[in-house]
Amino acid sequence: MKKNVEVVIVGAGSMGMAAGYYLSKLGMKVLLIDAHNPPHDKGSHHGETRIIRHAYGEGSQYVPLVLRAQQLWDQLEQESDMKLFLHTGVLCAGDPKSSFVKGAVDSGRKYTLPIEHLSKEEIEYRWRGFSLPEGFSGCYEPNSGVLFSEQCIAAFRKLGLENGMTYLPFTKVEKIEMNANGAVIQTDLETYFADFTIVSAGAWSGKILKQTGLDLPLRPVRKTVSWVECSQELYDSQVFPAYTFDLLDAHYYGFPSINGSGVKVGRHDGGQPIDPDVQISPYGQSDEEEIRSFLHKCLPNANGPLRKGSTCKYTLTPDEDFILDRHPEHQHLFIAAGFSGHGFKFSSVVGEIISQVITEGKTPFDLSSFKINR
Repeated sequence: MKKNVEVVIVGAGSMGMAAGYYLSKLGMKVLLIDAHNPPHDKGSHHGETRIIRHAYGEGSQYVPLVLRAQQLWDQLEQESDMKLFLHTGVLCAGDPKSSFVKGAVDSGRKYTLPIEHLSKEEIEYRWRGFSLPEGFSGCYEPNSGVLFSEQCIAAFRKLGLENGMTYLPFTKVEKIEMNANGAVIQTDLETYFADFTIVSAGAWSGKILKQTGLDLPLRPVRKTVSWVECSQELYDSQVFPAYTFDLLDAHYYGFPSINGSGVKVGRHDGGQPIDPDVQISPYGQSDEEEIRSFLHKCLPNANGPLRKGSTCKYTLTPDEDFILDRHPEHQHLFIAAGFSGHGFKFSSVVGEIISQVITEGKTPFDLSSFKINR
């Protein structure tokens, strides 16, 4: 027998858990289904931390979203009484030809954000842990910082459950069948009928959406992050910012040493295509080698022994912009997918947007850049 639910969310990671929280806060009866038990290490949200930048090199269309996201993270921190945000500031630096750095500067200027334009010499004077190639420059955002990603999801989960949200971990969605009035969602345990469905299943979104007749160009890839020994005097989070560097032929990002964790660093571009249902290869020597040249060049006193390495998944769209849109044939199915390695910071506002679309039929945010038919 089918169980009727107002809203079913397939995938309860960062976007799904946020949507569940905001819908439950509005009094909606919402069911979250996940094949694992977020926060977990099977998707894109683990690894302890994520950067939140306001001046956005990927395009100024993201700035209103990320500013609202920051407000919502601050609210969530207060409501949950959990530490979710660390105010470190963020440095965006790169080659003089970097369109990414230029985009960050331009978006900051467009929205009158408090950013500082810094030369190589000014960056190295302020933070002795940096050593930049000749000609590099950057912009520093003093109001940005670091989100504790797993804690953020735990906060959404805790408050959502208190609001009456229903959550089914370790439950696999085997089939979605759309009809004129909703969707029949078959799991390995039960079958549900949903008036409205959200697919926010990360690397599995493409496979799930094919069942609805929609074949999106979503490409899951394997990525890694590394933690290395460093000079605490230079790289502690009380004195050193989070950072993102565009070297033109490679793009790196990283974090200061938080509570003695060591510097965390990852490469944003590249990645090996994967099938999310096949176990990805563990962190190895080649992954460590990938970050060593960057550390040697730009953070020489953070190039110590490896503390640990971890793998995760990006799900890329061709233009690396998100997909936030209704299904073209089934308006009662909303898709939040393809976050391309820079989505976590937006998960609070994406959750709010989904709740607005479902309860009001619209959102005040401009989502034209994230349409399926773009």
